[in-house]
Amino acid sequence: MGTCLTKAFMDIIKILFWLSLFIIFYSYLGYGIVLFIIIKIKRLFGHSKTANQDTDYEPEVTLFVSAYNEKDYVDDKIANSKSLHYNHNKVKHIWVTDGSNDGTPDILNQHDGVTVYHEDARNGKIAAMNRGMKFVETPIVIFSDANTNLGKESIKEIVKLFSDSKVGCVSGEKRIYAKETDSAAGAGEGMYWKYESQLKKWDAELYSVVGAAGELFAIRTDLWQEVEKDTLLDDFVISLRVAMKGFTIQYNPDAYAIESASANVREELKRKIRISAGGIQSIVRLSPLLNIFKYGTLTFQYISHRVLRWTLTPLLLSVIIPLNIIISLREGLFTLNIYSLLLLGQVLFYAAALLGWFLEYRQIRLKVLFIPYYFFIMNLCVYLGFGRYLKGNQSVNWERAKRG
Repeated sequence: MGTCLTKAFMDIIKILFWLSLFIIFYSYLGYGIVLFIIIKIKRLFGHSKTANQDTDYEPEVTLFVSAYNEKDYVDDKIANSKSLHYNHNKVKHIWVTDGSNDGTPDILNQHDGVTVYHEDARNGKIAAMNRGMKFVETPIVIFSDANTNLGKESIKEIVKLFSDSKVGCVSGEKRIYAKETDSAAGAGEGMYWKYESQLKKWDAELYSVVGAAGELFAIRTDLWQEVEKDTLLDDFVISLRVAMKGFTIQYNPDAYAIESASANVREELKRKIRISAGGIQSIVRLSPLLNIFKYGTLTFQYISHRVLRWTLTPLLLSVIIPLNIIISLREGLFTLNIYSLLLLGQVLFYAAALLGWFLEYRQIRLKVLFIPYYFFIMNLCVYLGFGRYLKGNQSVNWERAKRG
């Protein structure tokens, strides 16, 4: 009887182990493989979204920037904005600088053609966006950060996708300046965004991108709805609420915003923890989007690309280690079998991550360690962000992470 119970227990442990391993693999690599296969099949049948694009479509647009104490970036940002290849008579420039006390509004007021809205009170970025959007009169509004520069063709590349009436939001690409001297976190961030960019291309081709990047995205102005003032991931919530109205979020990597990577691990942790706390908050607020019977493909993409990464997958990364140990002890820890090999793989992976951390603080950088190190940081931040969300102590008045 005891032997039967032990066997049944081990069978359950093995099922949980393989299920956990599958979900982890699917979250980070499997979904991309599934997307790639589906896209290849779609292309075989000649389905293409580019057929609906009108390159002559040229509506008025508003470049909208919410800024808090960005005096060091203002002049460069304005110069970049006014150098973009689009009919300058059709581009409005709006900045909302609420709470800034470093002279940012004064510097902006020295530039012609820039409308500045300022209040002394600092209520967070989303409050500034809610207030500033009341002054937008163009059919398209393009959001961008003060410390990022845009590619010369970015407005054109974004706008042409709006010629399709089904498109409600367009996300540009976030790029990271690649430098040999980048920290492990910075280099890892760059590699992560390259992978994310490819997934976004496939997401858009399948149906819709799952959330826009705040560094550069645009919506149809009449689809704007005010967002709760304590929202942490404004770009994510704004864009997905547009998608929930029946429009798609499209992606154009030829429209891009470029910035430096985080200056160091501490700064990257600060940013990732806030994003993780915001991710949990967003899942709660966008809970209707989990209804696959209502939103279909969008729900499939949302769960596969975002929800799993912010909830179940980080938990399973912790669970799978003790499960693997239990099975390996049963099967023979020092015998050659699939479980002992997988356990060895996990040990080596996390050892590489810890070694990367150790070397990073000693200014020794090995690129081979960047991926495991950044992967570890990302998932550690989910735990820290979840704790911060539960405590409710993640302020919307966050300090921007320092860049390299």
